Amino acid sequence: MKVVALTGNIGSGKSTVARELERLGAAVIYADELARQARTARAEAICEAFPGACKRGRPDEVRLAAIVFRDEAARRRLEAIVHPWVRRAILDELERLRSQDGPGLVVVELPLLFETGWNPASDGVLLVTAPDELRARRVAERSGLSEEAFRARDAAQLPQEEKVHRADWIIENDADLDTLRRRVHSWFEEVTREGAA
Repeated sequence: MKVVALTGNIGSGKSTVARELERLGAAVIYADELARQARTARAEAICEAFPGACKRGRPDEVRLAAIVFRDEAARRRLEAIVHPWVRRAILDELERLRSQDGPGLVVVELPLLFETGWNPASDGVLLVTAPDELRARRVAERSGLSEEAFRARDAAQLPQEEKVHRADWIIENDADLDTLRRRVHSWFEEVTREGAA
């Protein structure tokens, strides 16, 4: 079983790539989804650390984001609460897939792969990139995030240019969806062929 990390900056299209890889037969572990689960499981600790970001004992995503994307120390505090839970869940899922003789390719979508320095994927890193203006537009269309909010979240991540030098493979997402799908399919064929060799 080959395990590859998938990463990319906000708005790059990594979730679209992950869904396409899933459609092609890869198992995908979504760290963002696990982080949402962690914020529920660790709600008490989050509300203790960020009382102004909670309503009725539950973290309010908008309030929490407003705090942590403007204050690096606050973001690190939140990560210290959430990341251990997410890491354990990823490792548990990888172990489950290994014990069940899972699919030939497992993709772990990790938006903060390089920022955290934690990589459970032993077979390489796939980076999805896109021009900054296109990423900002996608995020605004998808979630209504303002340009300022996009810039704050993007600034919390390493620049794409730096990540390019650390990745084993790169998929540029600078065209339409059909082009992206062809690029993903080509990468999938290459990687699964390498795994069979």
